Amino acid sequence: MANYCEICGKKTTTGMNVSHSHLKTKRTWKPNIQRVRAKVDGKVTRLNVCTRCLRSGKVDRSL
Repeated sequence: MANYCEICGKKTTTGMNVSHSHLKTKRTWKPNIQRVRAKVDGKVTRLNVCTRCLRSGKVDRSL
C-alpha cells in the first residue's frame, strides 16, 4: 500500500533514534493510511487516506 495520503499529501518522514548515550540510528515514521471508499466528483472510488483526514471530515464516505 502506498504510504501517502491522497487528500493532504502526508507521507513517510525520516529522522533519528537517539539513545541515552546519544548514539543515533536512522528510523522512519509512517502515517496511519486507510484504504476507503469515498465519493469524488459524484463517483465512488477507493482512496488512500490518513486517519486525520477521515476524522476531520475531509472525505465524503456517505455511500
